[in-house]
Amino acid sequence: MSFRDKLLKNLEKVNENGVRQQHPSKTDDEIEDILFQQHQKAINSSEKLKRMIEQSKNSESYRFIPQFHFELPKNTDGLAQKLREEARTLFLQKRSKELLDNNELKLLWSLLEKHHSPPLMGEEQYINYDNYCKVAAIAGDKFRKYLTASTFARLLVSSTYPGKISVMSLFNYAMRKVWLQQTRIGLSLYDYTGQGYLNESDLESYILELIPTFPQLEGLEKSFHSFYVCTTVRKFFFFLDPLRTGRIRIRDILTCSFLDDLLELRDEEIPKDAQEMNWFSAPSALSVYGHYLNLDKDHNGMLSKKELIGYGSGTLTPIFLDRVFAECLTYDGEMDYKTYLDFVLALENRSEPQSLHYLFRILDVEHKGYLTAFTLNYFFKGIQDEISAHRAEPVNFADVKDEIFDMVKPADPSRMTLKDLINSGHGETVVSILIEFHKFWAYENREVMVTDSQTPNTDETHNL
Repeated sequence: MSFRDKLLKNLEKVNENGVRQQHPSKTDDEIEDILFQQHQKAINSSEKLKRMIEQSKNSESYRFIPQFHFELPKNTDGLAQKLREEARTLFLQKRSKELLDNNELKLLWSLLEKHHSPPLMGEEQYINYDNYCKVAAIAGDKFRKYLTASTFARLLVSSTYPGKISVMSLFNYAMRKVWLQQTRIGLSLYDYTGQGYLNESDLESYILELIPTFPQLEGLEKSFHSFYVCTTVRKFFFFLDPLRTGRIRIRDILTCSFLDDLLELRDEEIPKDAQEMNWFSAPSALSVYGHYLNLDKDHNGMLSKKELIGYGSGTLTPIFLDRVFAECLTYDGEMDYKTYLDFVLALENRSEPQSLHYLFRILDVEHKGYLTAFTLNYFFKGIQDEISAHRAEPVNFADVKDEIFDMVKPADPSRMTLKDLINSGHGETVVSILIEFHKFWAYENREVMVTDSQTPNTDETHNL
């Protein structure tokens, strides 16, 4: 093959527009010339780009542009990983030293008391901006980031006295900021990649090392620690990782209220009712695990569908439970404790978007991302079976369907999305009347129950 033929063949390969079709009247020599010019133009453009890159590299400005991306060391590079870990630890230690300790917080309080701006407003002390600046100047550099002009302005917005802010509010702000920074540093020590998030094992390690610092957990047996950690971590991941990515941002952990509830266990005295309301308390964790053991009739450490039907009021429909076991992670058709915790959190918090997301996935039988009248009827058959079993008056599905759609008011009147369900504010009610006979019966007879609760006792009426 001649050089000319090779050139034509190679040029035709890169010619995607079909020069022959564009110029049917051209001769081979003319088309060869067109293709050659296109090829030469491409080569010149490439060489020009290379020259521009080389020139930019040699320019003075390029030398001063900092590197903004550093790849994480590979798993096989143990030395680089160790270096990164040590550098991150030193950085966090440095940040920790910048925080105010207990003695410095006491000093701040005494300075604020000393320079408050009289008169007293009741029993509360207030401080104006001039005295605020004096405190900042006397306290020193370490305190100045807590005593900025913007901090004063933000607190002034909520102050009841013009030109002055509450000394107590300011001190609480400083304490809260120190606490958040301490907690962030503590969490970051478990962020081994340094990317600002924790996976499940990272958070488990953090919680496990916190247990000895909680007076409220002193009586907890060590054999239960692993179950307690699992119970605690599942709440964080259920609400902060609804898409099941396997990691949650440290920022999200700090901004949610769960960390406050967890660290409340540092108080030596917590009222019994408060402990029962706190998911992270020992009584609450033991109660959840105790219910799990009570459901496990064959004592194999797992729950079958037949065993799970005893959950709560025992009126969850078999159709719903079938879908739970079809969509959730199971082992040989049985549910472990971790999956059970997600199930409990979803059913105990049905009004929350994360719970509705969990339950919607189970209700979405066809995996279409929306519920139709067919879907509602599919689940309501379970309720109708329970109605028949209790020999109650039958309920027309069409009436229930219309009532559900009236409550939700979806954008498309023929289908109901998760967004529609959440925005309606009636998600809890809709889900409950489809999956649990006890909840459906309470909803169906809500007017009668309200009337009964408002009707005075006959004996009391007679006494009046």
